[in-house]
Amino acid sequence: MSNLTDNLPAFLAFRLPRPLRFWYFLVANIASLTCTLFILYFLLFDVTLRRALNNHIIIVLLVLGFLYESFNVSWHIRSARFDQPYVYSIQISLFAWASIERHILIFHDRWMSTRIKRLLIHYAPIVVIIVYYFVFYSIIYFGTPCDRSFDGFLSGGVYAPCAFYLQTVGTWDLIVHEMIPTLIISFFSIALLLRVMLQKARMRQSLQWRKHRKMTVQLLSISVIYMLFNIPWVIFILGLTYGAPLEIVWPALICSKFILHNIVFLFPFVCCLSLPELRKRAKQMLLFRGRQHRVGLISMSKTRLRAQGATM
Repeated sequence: MSNLTDNLPAFLAFRLPRPLRFWYFLVANIASLTCTLFILYFLLFDVTLRRALNNHIIIVLLVLGFLYESFNVSWHIRSARFDQPYVYSIQISLFAWASIERHILIFHDRWMSTRIKRLLIHYAPIVVIIVYYFVFYSIIYFGTPCDRSFDGFLSGGVYAPCAFYLQTVGTWDLIVHEMIPTLIISFFSIALLLRVMLQKARMRQSLQWRKHRKMTVQLLSISVIYMLFNIPWVIFILGLTYGAPLEIVWPALICSKFILHNIVFLFPFVCCLSLPELRKRAKQMLLFRGRQHRVGLISMSKTRLRAQGATM
């Protein structure tokens, strides 16, 4: 493998230092997993939070992120040769749908008024997206008769399944799985902000505005990390596909692939900050445990004083 790397042009042999990758992924992964478990605990065991429709897609994304960090990132820390794109693709497409659904939840909530409507509009798209990607990547990885080369790893760790070298498959993946979800997130997030601001000025209903503001802030906060870290990756992939100078695009592609993982790492922290109910319940839990601890200390001190008085 080292001989193959030595024969590559200098720009194709570019790769980020292994210690940087190792420690960055290790620290970020541990912190993100801890935060993910914390949020899932509250979202799954608090009835009010669990029943809120706007939290369902967040729960699914957190579970997918947990699986990605537990297996994919853990293997990636050990060896840069293990980096599968399917979980990331599912996540970005699910959040693209979430950016559309948020308009429905805020402005067309009657569409969710019955169980059948919720099944068709709320739950079905999530299931369809997950099943589609499962079938697509099963065909890509197990149903494509081509050699699974690891040469991509030698030049910085950007791995593409061999089926993506077919023009039709590669173009489909680029447009449908990369460009369209990114454009949907960008467009519908900005549109949501504008619609909510216009509605606030028109209706002047503070209670309704607070409810809409929470859902809007949650979506926009998460949209920022998706756009911030995904857009550079999409731009450099486009450049690589359509003939930009390889000596410029390739190192940038390696770096953008590296920071792309920040979407998964930062997602739980952004969710935590954008959910005021979560912060409130966490604070209540900490205060409750603090009171229990103080009561326990007072009880112990009283017991000791009684024991001392009895001995005297």
